[in-house]
Amino acid sequence: MKIYTRTGDLGETGLMGGARVPKDHVRVTAYGEVDETNAVLGVVLAHSRVAKVNDLLRGIQRDLFALGAELADVRPAGKGRKAKAAVTKALVTRLEKAIDAHERGLPPLRAFILPGGSRAGALLHLARTVCRRAERSVVGLARTAKVDPLAIVYLNRLSDLLFVLARYENARAGEPEETW
Repeated sequence: MKIYTRTGDLGETGLMGGARVPKDHVRVTAYGEVDETNAVLGVVLAHSRVAKVNDLLRGIQRDLFALGAELADVRPAGKGRKAKAAVTKALVTRLEKAIDAHERGLPPLRAFILPGGSRAGALLHLARTVCRRAERSVVGLARTAKVDPLAIVYLNRLSDLLFVLARYENARAGEPEETW
C-alpha cells in the first residue's frame, strides 16, 4: 500500500463508505482534531514517566482512533462498520473512574490554574485544550449530521481527565500550581 494516492491533490478526501468531501469539511475537521488530540497524547507519552498514567493514555489513544473512525464513517450503523470503532458508555465510565482516582490526593481547587508546570503537566494542559477544540468541532458536526451523543460526552470527560492528570503530574513533580 502506498502512502500517497494523489486522490487528495485537488483538496478532497474520501470518507469511510466512499463519499468524497472537501478537506475543510466540518466532518474532516472534527475527526482531524480528534486525531490531533491523539498525537498530542503521543507527545505526552514521550515525556511522562508515570507508568499508570501512560497505560491510561495508551488506552485513550485507542479510544480516540475508534472515535475518529466513527466520525469518518458516513454509512448507517451496521453497514460494514467495525464493532471496535465506537464510543461506549463503558469508555466514559472508565474516564470518570480515572478522574476520581487521580483527583483524590490533589488539593481542592480554589482558583483557576494557569497551564504549565512540569514538562508532562504542561503537555497535558495542551492536550486538554486540543481536546476541547475537538469537542467543539464534533458539536458543530452534530448540528448538521448524525453523531453519536456519546462522542461529545467522551471528549468532554476526556478534557476533564487531562486537566486532572496535568495537576497530578505537576504534584508528583513537586511543581506548584500557578493560580489566576
